[in-house]
Amino acid sequence: MMSHRGATSQEFMRGIQAGLKTVFCTERPVFISTSSATGLMEAAVRNAGRTKILSLTNGAFSERFAQIGRACGFEVDTYELPWGQAHDPEVLRDRLEGGVYDAITMAHSETSTGVLNDIRALAAVAHDFPDTLVLVDSVTGFGAVEVRPDDWGIDFLLTGSQKAFALPPGLSFGVASHRMMERAKEAPNRGYYFDLLFFQQNHDKDQSPTTPALSVLYALEVQLHRMLTEGMETRWTRHAEMARRTWQWVGEMREDGVDLDIVAPDGHRSPSVTTIRLPQGVNGPDVTGAVIDRGWLVGGGYGQLKSTTIRVGHMGDHTMDELEGMLAVLTEVLS
Repeated sequence: MMSHRGATSQEFMRGIQAGLKTVFCTERPVFISTSSATGLMEAAVRNAGRTKILSLTNGAFSERFAQIGRACGFEVDTYELPWGQAHDPEVLRDRLEGGVYDAITMAHSETSTGVLNDIRALAAVAHDFPDTLVLVDSVTGFGAVEVRPDDWGIDFLLTGSQKAFALPPGLSFGVASHRMMERAKEAPNRGYYFDLLFFQQNHDKDQSPTTPALSVLYALEVQLHRMLTEGMETRWTRHAEMARRTWQWVGEMREDGVDLDIVAPDGHRSPSVTTIRLPQGVNGPDVTGAVIDRGWLVGGGYGQLKSTTIRVGHMGDHTMDELEGMLAVLTEVLS
Protein backbone atom coordinates (compact mmCIF):
# COMPACT_ATOMS: atom_id res chain seq x y z
CA MET A 1 0.00 0.00 0.00
CA MET A 2 1.01 3.62 -0.45
CA SER A 3 -0.47 7.05 0.08
CA HIS A 4 -2.79 7.84 -2.81
CA ARG A 5 -2.07 11.57 -2.49
CA GLY A 6 1.73 11.52 -2.60
CA ALA A 7 4.29 12.01 -5.36
CA THR A 8 4.84 8.26 -5.73
CA SER A 9 1.16 7.60 -6.42
CA GLN A 10 1.02 10.51 -8.87
CA GLU A 11 3.85 9.01 -10.89
CA PHE A 12 2.10 5.63 -10.73
CA MET A 13 -1.18 7.13 -11.96
CA ARG A 14 0.53 8.96 -14.83
CA GLY A 15 1.93 5.67 -16.10
CA ILE A 16 -1.45 3.96 -15.86
CA GLN A 17 -3.17 6.84 -17.63
CA ALA A 18 -0.75 6.68 -20.56
CA GLY A 19 -1.52 2.99 -21.04
CA LEU A 20 -5.27 3.49 -20.68
CA LYS A 21 -5.38 6.20 -23.34
CA THR A 22 -3.65 3.85 -25.78
CA VAL A 23 -5.92 0.85 -25.19
CA PHE A 24 -9.05 3.04 -25.26
CA CYS A 25 -7.95 4.67 -28.54
CA THR A 26 -8.57 8.12 -27.09
CA GLU A 27 -6.86 11.42 -26.48
CA ARG A 28 -9.33 12.15 -23.67
CA PRO A 29 -8.69 11.33 -20.00
CA VAL A 30 -9.75 7.85 -18.95
CA PHE A 31 -11.50 8.21 -15.61
CA ILE A 32 -10.99 5.36 -13.12
CA SER A 33 -13.76 4.68 -10.62
CA THR A 34 -13.52 2.40 -7.61
CA SER A 35 -16.93 0.92 -8.36
CA SER A 36 -18.55 -1.60 -10.62
CA ALA A 37 -19.47 -0.43 -14.09
CA THR A 38 -23.02 0.11 -12.83
CA GLY A 39 -21.63 3.07 -10.91
CA LEU A 40 -20.43 4.72 -14.10
CA MET A 41 -23.79 4.00 -15.72
CA GLU A 42 -25.23 6.19 -12.98
CA ALA A 43 -22.48 8.75 -13.58
CA ALA A 44 -23.42 8.83 -17.25
CA VAL A 45 -27.07 9.70 -16.71
CA ARG A 46 -26.44 12.05 -13.77
CA ASN A 47 -23.92 14.12 -15.71
CA ALA A 48 -25.70 14.10 -19.08
CA GLY A 49 -29.35 14.25 -18.07
CA ARG A 50 -31.40 17.36 -17.47
CA THR A 51 -34.98 16.17 -17.83
CA LYS A 52 -35.51 13.41 -20.42
CA ILE A 53 -33.52 10.39 -21.68
CA LEU A 54 -34.13 7.80 -24.40
CA SER A 55 -32.92 4.29 -23.49
CA LEU A 56 -32.30 1.66 -26.16
CA THR A 57 -33.22 -1.63 -24.48
CA ASN A 58 -32.81 -5.18 -25.81
CA GLY A 59 -31.67 -7.14 -22.77
CA ALA A 60 -31.07 -7.05 -19.04
CA PHE A 61 -28.22 -4.55 -18.90
CA SER A 62 -29.61 -2.05 -21.38
CA GLU A 63 -32.79 -2.22 -19.30
CA ARG A 64 -30.67 -1.51 -16.22
CA PHE A 65 -29.50 1.72 -17.88
CA ALA A 66 -33.16 2.79 -18.20
CA GLN A 67 -33.86 1.82 -14.58
CA ILE A 68 -30.92 3.91 -13.41
CA GLY A 69 -32.22 6.91 -15.33
CA ARG A 70 -35.62 6.64 -13.64
CA ALA A 71 -34.02 6.07 -10.21
CA CYS A 72 -32.04 9.30 -10.69
CA GLY A 73 -35.25 11.23 -11.30
CA PHE A 74 -35.25 11.58 -15.09
CA GLU A 75 -38.12 10.95 -17.46
CA VAL A 76 -37.09 7.90 -19.51
CA ASP A 77 -38.59 6.77 -22.81
CA THR A 78 -37.49 3.46 -24.32
CA TYR A 79 -36.82 2.16 -27.80
CA GLU A 80 -37.49 -1.39 -26.71
CA LEU A 81 -36.77 -4.59 -28.62
CA PRO A 82 -37.27 -8.26 -27.72
CA TRP A 83 -34.23 -9.84 -26.11
CA GLY A 84 -31.94 -11.08 -28.88
CA GLN A 85 -32.51 -8.29 -31.40
CA ALA A 86 -30.23 -5.36 -32.32
CA HIS A 87 -31.22 -1.72 -32.64
CA ASP A 88 -31.73 -0.16 -36.08
CA PRO A 89 -30.14 3.27 -36.64
CA GLU A 90 -33.00 4.42 -38.86
CA VAL A 91 -35.61 3.49 -36.26
CA LEU A 92 -33.52 5.45 -33.77
CA ARG A 93 -33.66 8.42 -36.13
CA ASP A 94 -37.46 8.22 -36.16
CA ARG A 95 -37.54 8.14 -32.37
CA LEU A 96 -35.22 11.14 -32.06
CA GLU A 97 -37.28 13.09 -34.57
CA GLY A 98 -40.35 12.43 -32.46
CA GLY A 99 -39.00 13.81 -29.19
CA VAL A 100 -36.35 15.98 -27.53
CA TYR A 101 -33.85 14.05 -25.42
CA ASP A 102 -30.84 15.09 -23.38
CA ALA A 103 -29.14 11.75 -24.02
CA ILE A 104 -29.56 8.23 -25.33
CA THR A 105 -28.30 5.18 -23.47
CA MET A 106 -27.38 1.87 -25.09
CA ALA A 107 -25.50 -1.36 -24.48
CA HIS A 108 -22.69 -2.09 -26.92
CA SER A 109 -22.39 -5.81 -26.17
CA GLU A 110 -25.58 -6.86 -24.37
CA THR A 111 -24.17 -9.39 -21.91
CA SER A 112 -27.46 -11.18 -21.31
CA THR A 113 -28.09 -12.08 -24.97
CA GLY A 114 -24.73 -11.78 -26.75
CA VAL A 115 -26.10 -9.12 -29.12
CA LEU A 116 -23.63 -6.54 -30.44
CA ASN A 117 -25.19 -3.19 -31.29
CA ASP A 118 -23.60 -1.09 -34.03
CA ILE A 119 -22.76 1.80 -31.72
CA ARG A 120 -20.82 3.60 -34.44
CA ALA A 121 -23.89 3.79 -36.70
CA LEU A 122 -26.22 4.60 -33.81
CA ALA A 123 -23.94 7.40 -32.62
CA ALA A 124 -23.74 8.81 -36.16
CA VAL A 125 -27.55 9.14 -36.23
CA ALA A 126 -27.60 10.75 -32.80
CA HIS A 127 -25.11 13.38 -33.93
CA ASP A 128 -27.74 14.75 -36.31
CA PHE A 129 -29.46 15.86 -33.09
CA PRO A 130 -26.67 17.93 -31.53
CA ASP A 131 -28.25 18.38 -28.10
CA THR A 132 -28.53 14.61 -27.54
CA LEU A 133 -25.49 12.95 -25.95
CA VAL A 134 -24.53 9.31 -26.62
CA LEU A 135 -23.94 7.14 -23.52
CA VAL A 136 -22.60 3.61 -24.09
CA ASP A 137 -22.23 0.63 -21.76
CA SER A 138 -19.38 -1.39 -23.28
CA VAL A 139 -18.81 -3.73 -20.34
CA THR A 140 -18.37 -6.84 -22.50
CA GLY A 141 -17.52 -4.90 -25.65
CA PHE A 142 -14.40 -2.97 -24.75
CA GLY A 143 -11.23 -4.97 -25.19
CA ALA A 144 -12.98 -7.59 -27.32
CA VAL A 145 -13.96 -5.52 -30.35
CA GLU A 146 -12.84 -2.27 -31.93
CA VAL A 147 -14.11 0.81 -30.08
CA ARG A 148 -12.94 4.35 -30.91
CA PRO A 149 -14.85 6.78 -28.70
CA ASP A 150 -13.22 9.93 -30.08
CA ASP A 151 -13.63 9.04 -33.75
CA TRP A 152 -17.16 7.66 -33.36
CA GLY A 153 -18.59 10.58 -31.40
CA ILE A 154 -19.39 8.66 -28.21
CA ASP A 155 -19.95 11.12 -25.39
CA PHE A 156 -19.47 8.64 -22.56
CA LEU A 157 -18.06 5.13 -22.93
CA LEU A 158 -17.85 2.94 -19.84
CA THR A 159 -16.60 -0.52 -19.04
CA GLY A 160 -15.61 -2.65 -16.06
CA SER A 161 -12.40 -4.35 -15.06
CA GLN A 162 -13.69 -7.93 -14.84
CA LYS A 163 -14.75 -8.80 -18.40
CA ALA A 164 -12.60 -8.49 -21.53
CA PHE A 165 -10.12 -6.42 -19.51
CA ALA A 166 -9.39 -9.69 -17.65
CA LEU A 167 -8.87 -8.11 -14.24
CA PRO A 168 -10.41 -8.76 -10.83
CA PRO A 169 -13.63 -6.81 -10.26
CA GLY A 170 -13.51 -3.50 -8.43
CA LEU A 171 -12.70 -0.88 -11.05
CA SER A 172 -14.60 0.75 -13.87
CA PHE A 173 -13.37 3.08 -16.60
CA GLY A 174 -15.05 5.94 -18.43
CA VAL A 175 -14.13 8.21 -21.35
CA ALA A 176 -16.09 11.48 -21.51
CA SER A 177 -16.19 13.74 -24.55
CA HIS A 178 -15.64 17.49 -24.34
CA ARG A 179 -19.34 18.13 -24.79
CA MET A 180 -20.14 15.61 -22.03
CA MET A 181 -17.93 17.60 -19.68
CA GLU A 182 -19.61 20.84 -20.75
CA ARG A 183 -23.02 19.28 -20.09
CA ALA A 184 -21.85 18.14 -16.65
CA LYS A 185 -21.22 21.76 -15.67
CA GLU A 186 -24.94 22.46 -15.92
CA ALA A 187 -26.26 19.06 -14.80
CA PRO A 188 -28.70 19.73 -11.94
CA ASN A 189 -28.32 16.35 -10.24
CA ARG A 190 -24.84 15.02 -10.85
CA GLY A 191 -24.33 14.17 -7.18
CA TYR A 192 -20.94 13.86 -5.49
CA TYR A 193 -19.29 10.46 -5.87
CA PHE A 194 -19.96 10.31 -9.62
CA ASP A 195 -19.47 14.01 -10.41
CA LEU A 196 -17.35 13.98 -13.59
CA LEU A 197 -16.03 17.48 -12.84
CA PHE A 198 -14.63 16.05 -9.60
CA PHE A 199 -13.04 13.22 -11.60
CA GLN A 200 -11.50 15.78 -13.99
CA GLN A 201 -10.14 17.95 -11.18
CA ASN A 202 -8.35 15.00 -9.62
CA HIS A 203 -7.21 13.65 -12.99
CA ASP A 204 -5.48 16.98 -13.59
CA LYS A 205 -3.50 16.37 -10.38
CA ASP A 206 -2.73 12.72 -11.29
CA GLN A 207 -4.91 11.59 -8.43
CA SER A 208 -8.09 9.62 -7.87
CA PRO A 209 -11.20 11.49 -6.72
CA THR A 210 -11.64 9.23 -3.67
CA THR A 211 -9.71 6.39 -2.04
CA PRO A 212 -8.76 4.02 -4.89
CA ALA A 213 -8.75 0.22 -4.94
CA LEU A 214 -4.97 0.29 -4.98
CA SER A 215 -4.41 -3.46 -5.13
CA VAL A 216 -6.53 -3.72 -8.29
CA LEU A 217 -4.66 -0.74 -9.75
CA TYR A 218 -1.43 -2.72 -9.37
CA ALA A 219 -3.11 -5.53 -11.32
CA LEU A 220 -4.22 -2.96 -13.91
CA GLU A 221 -0.62 -1.82 -14.37
CA VAL A 222 0.40 -5.41 -15.16
CA GLN A 223 -2.58 -6.06 -17.43
CA LEU A 224 -2.06 -2.85 -19.41
CA HIS A 225 1.47 -4.02 -20.16
CA ARG A 226 0.07 -7.36 -21.39
CA MET A 227 -2.57 -5.69 -23.54
CA LEU A 228 -0.11 -3.25 -25.08
CA THR A 229 2.33 -6.10 -25.78
CA GLU A 230 -0.37 -8.10 -27.52
CA GLY A 231 -1.67 -5.00 -29.34
CA MET A 232 -5.32 -4.01 -29.43
CA GLU A 233 -5.92 -5.06 -33.03
CA THR A 234 -4.42 -8.48 -32.31
CA ARG A 235 -6.56 -8.72 -29.20
CA TRP A 236 -9.70 -7.89 -31.18
CA THR A 237 -8.75 -10.54 -33.76
CA ARG A 238 -8.24 -13.20 -31.07
CA HIS A 239 -11.68 -12.50 -29.64
CA ALA A 240 -13.27 -12.65 -33.10
CA GLU A 241 -11.62 -16.02 -33.79
CA MET A 242 -12.84 -17.49 -30.49
CA ALA A 243 -16.35 -16.20 -31.18
CA ARG A 244 -16.41 -17.70 -34.69
CA ARG A 245 -15.22 -21.04 -33.32
CA THR A 246 -18.06 -21.04 -30.80
CA TRP A 247 -20.63 -20.27 -33.51
CA GLN A 248 -19.12 -23.02 -35.68
CA TRP A 249 -19.43 -25.47 -32.78
CA VAL A 250 -23.14 -24.65 -32.43
CA GLY A 251 -23.55 -25.53 -36.11
CA GLU A 252 -21.65 -28.79 -35.66
CA MET A 253 -23.87 -29.76 -32.74
CA ARG A 254 -26.98 -29.08 -34.80
CA GLU A 255 -25.64 -31.32 -37.55
CA ASP A 256 -25.20 -34.03 -34.93
CA GLY A 257 -28.82 -33.71 -33.85
CA VAL A 258 -28.48 -31.45 -30.79
CA ASP A 259 -30.93 -28.60 -31.35
CA LEU A 260 -28.84 -25.61 -30.26
CA ASP A 261 -29.30 -22.07 -31.52
CA ILE A 262 -27.53 -18.73 -31.06
CA VAL A 263 -29.77 -16.06 -29.58
CA ALA A 264 -28.07 -13.11 -31.32
CA PRO A 265 -28.72 -12.71 -35.06
CA ASP A 266 -25.93 -13.17 -37.59
CA GLY A 267 -24.12 -9.87 -38.10
CA HIS A 268 -24.91 -8.66 -34.56
CA ARG A 269 -23.05 -11.19 -32.43
CA SER A 270 -20.72 -10.19 -29.64
CA PRO A 271 -17.09 -11.37 -29.91
CA SER A 272 -16.92 -11.80 -26.15
CA VAL A 273 -20.03 -13.78 -25.17
CA THR A 274 -22.33 -16.18 -27.02
CA THR A 275 -25.75 -16.91 -25.56
CA ILE A 276 -26.88 -20.36 -26.72
CA ARG A 277 -30.50 -21.49 -26.67
CA LEU A 278 -30.79 -25.07 -25.44
CA PRO A 279 -33.01 -27.82 -26.88
CA GLN A 280 -36.59 -27.88 -25.66
CA GLY A 281 -36.81 -29.66 -22.34
CA VAL A 282 -33.14 -29.13 -21.42
CA ASN A 283 -32.74 -26.97 -18.31
CA GLY A 284 -29.93 -24.37 -18.25
CA PRO A 285 -28.96 -24.78 -14.57
CA ASP A 286 -28.73 -28.55 -15.10
CA VAL A 287 -26.25 -28.00 -17.93
CA THR A 288 -24.10 -25.54 -15.99
CA GLY A 289 -24.14 -27.88 -12.99
CA ALA A 290 -22.98 -30.82 -15.08
CA VAL A 291 -20.15 -28.69 -16.49
CA ILE A 292 -19.08 -27.72 -12.96
CA ASP A 293 -19.04 -31.41 -11.98
CA ARG A 294 -16.44 -31.91 -14.73
CA GLY A 295 -14.21 -29.15 -13.36
CA TRP A 296 -15.15 -26.35 -15.75
CA LEU A 297 -17.35 -23.27 -15.52
CA VAL A 298 -19.78 -21.95 -18.11
CA GLY A 299 -22.14 -19.00 -17.72
CA GLY A 300 -25.80 -19.60 -16.97
CA GLY A 301 -28.62 -17.86 -18.74
CA TYR A 302 -29.54 -14.44 -17.40
CA GLY A 303 -32.90 -13.01 -16.41
CA GLN A 304 -35.78 -14.23 -18.57
CA LEU A 305 -33.34 -16.55 -20.40
CA LYS A 306 -32.06 -18.29 -17.26
CA SER A 307 -33.70 -21.68 -17.77
CA THR A 308 -33.44 -21.88 -21.57
CA THR A 309 -29.88 -20.74 -22.34
CA ILE A 310 -26.23 -20.91 -21.35
CA ARG A 311 -23.57 -18.31 -22.03
CA VAL A 312 -20.03 -19.02 -23.23
CA GLY A 313 -17.68 -16.19 -22.32
CA HIS A 314 -14.76 -16.23 -24.79
CA MET A 315 -13.08 -13.07 -23.62
CA GLY A 316 -10.19 -11.50 -21.77
CA ASP A 317 -7.09 -13.67 -21.68
CA HIS A 318 -8.81 -16.90 -22.74
CA THR A 319 -7.11 -18.84 -25.52
CA MET A 320 -8.41 -20.99 -28.34
CA ASP A 321 -7.05 -24.10 -26.58
CA GLU A 322 -9.02 -23.26 -23.43
CA LEU A 323 -12.13 -22.66 -25.49
CA GLU A 324 -11.75 -26.02 -27.23
CA GLY A 325 -11.52 -27.67 -23.83
CA MET A 326 -14.76 -26.01 -22.74
CA LEU A 327 -16.55 -26.95 -25.95
CA ALA A 328 -15.44 -30.57 -25.57
CA VAL A 329 -16.97 -30.68 -22.09
CA LEU A 330 -20.18 -29.05 -23.35
CA THR A 331 -20.34 -31.59 -26.17
CA GLU A 332 -20.12 -34.41 -23.65
CA VAL A 333 -22.80 -32.89 -21.41
CA LEU A 334 -25.26 -32.05 -24.19
CA SER A 335 -24.82 -35.31 -26.05
